[in-house]
Amino acid sequence: MQIVAHDRAGRMSASEFRSFQARRPDHERWELVGGVAMMMTPPTIAHNQIASNLERLLNDALARHAPAWLAVQRPGLDLGTGDFRPEPDVGGIDAEYDPGQRFVDRAYLLAEVISDTDEVIVPGTDRRWIEVKRELYRAHPHCLAVLVIAQDRMGVSLDLRSEGGWTSTTLDAADDLSLPGFGLTCRVTDLYERTPVSRN
Repeated sequence: MQIVAHDRAGRMSASEFRSFQARRPDHERWELVGGVAMMMTPPTIAHNQIASNLERLLNDALARHAPAWLAVQRPGLDLGTGDFRPEPDVGGIDAEYDPGQRFVDRAYLLAEVISDTDEVIVPGTDRRWIEVKRELYRAHPHCLAVLVIAQDRMGVSLDLRSEGGWTSTTLDAADDLSLPGFGLTCRVTDLYERTPVSRN
């Protein structure tokens, strides 16, 4: 379930959304979805654990391979103009940032752990929010990798950018996850450590 906030005209611009968001308590998680502000359902413990596992694995790899980058959970992401302001579950961003900084306009890796709110239909379309987010992330000029991670089973959709464009791969429990630009190679199962899925 999500709570929807409208301005007087029923829609918000990106700047109106950021002003609205600045007045909300820090524990609330809002995204602008097709011009509509939606408060996301609190994530499950499994969702949080998967995001934490990915963040830890990435930071360990980045410390060795690309120390100018940092993996963080829930970075506010500004993707230029438009009706969308997603908040990825994990982002690979520049390691240097200002005190109090909430938003970035440059991310090198963007990851989503699929939750119920990712399944909502974007207003004015017939597409799920997770599909639109994946498209937005792939369109971001600095993004080199997009991960969409299931939380109810072991499965990852991986998009990697190269000079020839994007390649997409679907991984399961038997596979390795390889992110050469980030120095990370691990098992898909490593993303699910200490979750109920890992006990099945």
